[in-house]
Amino acid sequence: MAEIHPLAYVSPKAKLADNVKVGPFAYIDDDVEIAENCTIHPHAIIYKYVKMGKNCEVYPSAVIGAVPQDLKFDGEITYVEIGDNVVIRECATINRGTKASGKSVTKIGSNTLIMSYVHVAHDCQVGNHCILVSYVGIAGETTIDDWVIVGGGSKAHQFTRIGEHAMIGGVSKINKDIPPYALAGRDPICYCGVNLVGLRRRGFDSDTIRNIKDIYDTIYYQGHNITDGCAKVEAGFPPSKERDIILDFIRASKRGIIKANDLNEKGDID
Repeated sequence: MAEIHPLAYVSPKAKLADNVKVGPFAYIDDDVEIAENCTIHPHAIIYKYVKMGKNCEVYPSAVIGAVPQDLKFDGEITYVEIGDNVVIRECATINRGTKASGKSVTKIGSNTLIMSYVHVAHDCQVGNHCILVSYVGIAGETTIDDWVIVGGGSKAHQFTRIGEHAMIGGVSKINKDIPPYALAGRDPICYCGVNLVGLRRRGFDSDTIRNIKDIYDTIYYQGHNITDGCAKVEAGFPPSKERDIILDFIRASKRGIIKANDLNEKGDID
């Protein structure tokens, strides 16, 4: 049975699983589903059409499921879906999707941390094991793949994509796609090398990391345009999971990927 504080409001049309705790002055609207062992702290607000997985925690003044800040929204039923083991800190906001996007849902993957004052706009897709640091704002239909860390105060333009295992420096202006495994930062934002620390922490071995680095050196530092650089990688590197993820990401990019840094710093992995 859920444990609901008498000063909280929980709609009779909401579905709360066992061991959900709801603090005073929290608000849970119609058509909300919250799975086992979640904690909804005081003054948190969860509006309609939100589905939350197990073991999540929503801190005070966070707002989940508010209607999108998009003039194309016309009151249609759209959703927010949140995975398991997600922490949403104070004053973060996660808006519902829009029908116009063709998605109608905003998604947050499992084991993800949304820090204070983060804004996740309509139809965004945030992967598993991600961290969005305080004051990050991601505009509508941004896609963030698994294991991404976005530094505090960064802002992502609508429709941008950040590839898996990428690390973005704080206060970055993300107006191009960030390829997988990359370290990105500076102003204007650029490729600054491979995310060595993140990859090592996640168990990537030295040979794999070196191969990723050599792929990006070929794309960025051998005088090719991006298309020719990808062709050079495809011809010159044996098939591997990492090679294919990089090539598929770049070739699917609609906004184009970030450029290399102007200092021509290829970095080292030793």
